[in-house]
Amino acid sequence: MKNLIINGDPGIRKDAVIEHDGEEVVCFSVKRQGDWHGPERVQLWCTIGDEAEREAYERREYVPMHLDTEHVDAEAVTVIRAKGDLAV
Repeated sequence: MKNLIINGDPGIRKDAVIEHDGEEVVCFSVKRQGDWHGPERVQLWCTIGDEAEREAYERREYVPMHLDTEHVDAEAVTVIRAKGDLAV
């Protein structure tokens, strides 16, 4: 599990499935930052991990400030499923 800051909005929401660094991961949470007072592009602050880590995320068996954090542009993320429901 790790934090991923995405510069720009690739159109994802909570429970989206994305490809990052050649790995398919789930966005357990997505927080939108910067709509009102900058930066120039909106940022999405996501907690990502594989499906096996979902229970640890839901039970909060991790320390958020101790997760590794990566920063990427929206163009570097491949969206496989944009949000949690399968109808997308």
